[in-house]
Amino acid sequence: MPQAIVALIAALAAIAAAPAHAQGYPSRPVHIIVPFAAGGPADLYARVLGEKLQASLGQAVVVEDKPGGGSIVGTDAVAKSAPDGYTLLMMSNTHTVNESLIPVRPFALMRDFIPVAPVNYSDLLLVVHPSVQANSLKEFIALAKASPGKLNYASSGPGTPYHMAGELFKSMAGVDIVHVPYKGSSGARTDILGGQVQMMFDAITTMAPNVQAGKLKGLATSGRERSSVLPEVPTVSEAGVPGYEAVIWLGIMAPTGTPKAIVEKLNVEITRIANAPEMKAAWAKQGAVGKLRPRRRDDREVPRRRAVRYRDPHARADRRPRCPGARGRDHLHRPRVGADRDRGARGRPAARRLQ
Repeated sequence: MPQAIVALIAALAAIAAAPAHAQGYPSRPVHIIVPFAAGGPADLYARVLGEKLQASLGQAVVVEDKPGGGSIVGTDAVAKSAPDGYTLLMMSNTHTVNESLIPVRPFALMRDFIPVAPVNYSDLLLVVHPSVQANSLKEFIALAKASPGKLNYASSGPGTPYHMAGELFKSMAGVDIVHVPYKGSSGARTDILGGQVQMMFDAITTMAPNVQAGKLKGLATSGRERSSVLPEVPTVSEAGVPGYEAVIWLGIMAPTGTPKAIVEKLNVEITRIANAPEMKAAWAKQGAVGKLRPRRRDDREVPRRRAVRYRDPHARADRRPRCPGARGRDHLHRPRVGADRDRGARGRPAARRLQ
């Protein structure tokens, strides 16, 4: 049989099979891999989403945390999985930053993944331990400038939104604060609560309860406007660093080659869940806003454009710097990560207490 006819038959078979993929999907449990530690916003929202998807799809949805390597471990596991819709990735702006921050990776974001659906975004909260002698952001900046290199801040690891938010703050506020990276956000939160580190940017969804309980002092939020969760806390921009803005955003991706019909079915279900009034109300109480819209033809270009933008530290230098993940027409602000004097080993730093 001529090769052209064979190719035509194969193409027609693939077209005919596409709807069948969606009709029979899922026939077994679906796994959502979270490449971050338990307890953070990615883990939290993956479990909420998984519970709702389980009800709508009629199959179990299993959420697995696979942290390590600044999201590399879990992400690589998904990249190497079968492209059949049964293994999905909960991604964040960490992934687009890693495209330039970690040049050698076992996968390529835009080669090995396709977008499925956006989930939500939320502001960050700048907190300090109660022992820090500052009750406002201006006081904290003054304290940091008076003691350069003697204060430190925690993050869940290099390239994460918390790390980028901290470096952006250092750059725009003109302060020298030592970065202490952890292997996950849970360890960073434990040590800021214990006073082993002095400052941290964290998702408002997970850190607000500690501020409300008096365990930490909330000095500022990172969005354009004050958060409805902590309306008494000013934004970083209004409290002393004009123009500052940063967020954490989440989305679902699948391995490249996943049937289009399955991707579209997942997109419809996730969008429907995120648009539900009860879901929007629950997220609003936690300071999160759904990124709600149907899947578009150019969705694959969004992470690619962000990743390319982050590779050029001089891109769009005529605009004010923003943290990767900032809303609006954000452009690159990539601090010199190598200059932040990262410290720590085995996920716990030999951190310096404030004297």
